[in-house]
Amino acid sequence: MVSPGNPLKPAKGMAPLAARVGAAKVMSRNAPIRVTAIEQQLGTRYTVDTLRALTRRYPKRRFIWLMGADNLTQFHQWKDWRTMAGIMPIAVIARPGYDAQATASPAMAWLRRYRLTAARLRNRREWSAPALIEMRFDPDPRSATVIRRADPQWAAGFSGPPPRDEVTHSLIHNSANGQAA
Repeated sequence: MVSPGNPLKPAKGMAPLAARVGAAKVMSRNAPIRVTAIEQQLGTRYTVDTLRALTRRYPKRRFIWLMGADNLTQFHQWKDWRTMAGIMPIAVIARPGYDAQATASPAMAWLRRYRLTAARLRNRREWSAPALIEMRFDPDPRSATVIRRADPQWAAGFSGPPPRDEVTHSLIHNSANGQAA
């Protein structure tokens, strides 16, 4: 899920939503992931509200919240983060340089009791929230910040027709100022 705007990050300098969706599609092309910007349609600003709306809108679907270990370090600052953990299982993706901070985070102290082993990933349809699985694999060591600095015009590579949302099938547009509508 590509967010139209993270309340914990400044909007200034953020690439247009359509470009970020296009980049996410490229990065996930070999994974069983559907890229969506559904928050734009739902009109939700906080993740907990998005998760509630998703489970209402798609009651027969089973979702797993994917989160980078870098986000786990400050997850306890998110609005109603414990409620989020109770809405859907969480899979934390390792990020270079964040393991120690993620393990020591207040959120992990609470979530630790809900940990599942990586072997249980095969049975993900049987998971119920709260549940936490730590995904260990060779993560992409590149940093989005470093990539943006190296090529400040990277978003221009995604300037063609608007991409289609892989969940709602609607076109993803940007507003006139380049941010999500």
